[in-house]
Amino acid sequence: MTPDVPAPDVPAIDDLLRELAPQVVGVLTRRFGDFDTAEDAVQEALLDAAAQWPEEGVPGNPRGWLIQVAYRRMIEQIRSEQARRRREDLVAAQEPIDQRTMAPPVDEAYEAGRDDTLTTLFLCCHPALTPASAIALTLRSVGGLTTAEIAKAFMVPEATMAQRISRAKQRIKASGVPFRMPAPEERRGRLGSVLHVLYLIFNEGYASNDGPELHRVELSREAIRLTRMAYRLLPDDCEVAGLLALMLLTDARRLARTDRNGIPIPLAEQDRSEWDGAAIAEGIGIITRTLARGAVGPYQLQAAIAALHDEAATAAETDWPQILALYGLLERMSDNPVVSLNRAVAAAMVHGPAAGLDMLKVLEAEGRLAGNHRFHVARAHLLEMAGEPRAAADDYRAAASRTLSIPERDYLTTRAARLAVAAAGTHGGADAHWPGSFTYGSEAGSPAPEEGRRRVPRTGSDRADSGAEPAVEQTLGNAEARHRDRVGGGPVLPREVPRWRPGERMSGISGRSPSSRTTS
Repeated sequence: MTPDVPAPDVPAIDDLLRELAPQVVGVLTRRFGDFDTAEDAVQEALLDAAAQWPEEGVPGNPRGWLIQVAYRRMIEQIRSEQARRRREDLVAAQEPIDQRTMAPPVDEAYEAGRDDTLTTLFLCCHPALTPASAIALTLRSVGGLTTAEIAKAFMVPEATMAQRISRAKQRIKASGVPFRMPAPEERRGRLGSVLHVLYLIFNEGYASNDGPELHRVELSREAIRLTRMAYRLLPDDCEVAGLLALMLLTDARRLARTDRNGIPIPLAEQDRSEWDGAAIAEGIGIITRTLARGAVGPYQLQAAIAALHDEAATAAETDWPQILALYGLLERMSDNPVVSLNRAVAAAMVHGPAAGLDMLKVLEAEGRLAGNHRFHVARAHLLEMAGEPRAAADDYRAAASRTLSIPERDYLTTRAARLAVAAAGTHGGADAHWPGSFTYGSEAGSPAPEEGRRRVPRTGSDRADSGAEPAVEQTLGNAEARHRDRVGGGPVLPREVPRWRPGERMSGISGRSPSSRTTS
């Protein structure tokens, strides 16, 4: 093929390859009926392209180039496997796959109008896979990342990640699931699994579960890219739109979440001029249009909460009564203790810390958040608001002993020490600054916890935030809980709850005063 770009931009090539990867996997899987081998062949073709195109130029038909190279690679792999089988058992030479190897090359004209990206995404997020396996397989087969890149992102040895991906492909092969879009009657449940996997990828990138860094930008960006792809292919699905809006509205604050030393900065103390205004505008536009349709699910509600935080010019202008109402809806949709934890924090912002602490007592008695460090962070913050620095310091220390995040642990330890000094009378107590914006330090600009892990709450999440925003789970921990609590569609928004009207500010959606809004 004749190159049409003599000096291509390498990042642009990477983006193109990632976009084309799932399409080529789909073409070969339909052609040969073997997802495992097709995926391996496409990976080899992607490596060939990454090596050749920056030097020789991008082919005029890059998709066709990848299909033909991957097709040849797959033929070679199948023939090699057949030769091995013949040596072991002469009967294997009569298998139907022999006919497929003699098939003519892929008809590029026929394939040009097909895009199997969504089908590939559904396959990679099959319910038979564990969340960790689905994440790895999705990043490789749909995201086009190499095994080495995925392993680096999750800080595990490449061999470990390769085994995880291999086991995932073998599990799909053993299940006998055909390469096709799920039937309409099963698509809703399966789509919940897809969105859940994309959500977990974003979470791990935006608020890393452990290690020295708070962000793993390559993961959060890839999650947004893949969710955009799903939104393009399923523009009428409200929860897909809600998830994309949620990611955009959350990631818009990323640059302001830490200082130059990587110390987390609470939402109330962030420099809002560093927020990505374009991403906020896009996210608010998506969620406003989506909520106007009437049917609402968990991702949409979480996006609405994120929008209320993002549209506030200052922390003091945050519409906490509306946020409290939305958390009430989330709580009614699912039996999720972390949603209840976030609702308690919102209640404290509306009705005072005593109201939130009373709700936390109920959660503690239930025992479902036992050992969860976010419960202690939330209670510490409310105790600080209530002017009880000694008790708050105890909870901050308890939280620090339970988190695996190094930046968060360091902050919590420092915060506990400062509050202990305040309790001794050196500073005369902790600043509550209530009602109004959250401030986590007793001094302006002091180190503070991240903005509530802001991985946006989901039903079944096992994390809680520090009060500024919704909480989310430990992404790679507690896999069983995540697997159990995949999010599907949601119920219709009750009539008594404020609705968005296109063109209105998010905080003005109800047309009523904050005091008259429904809060449960």
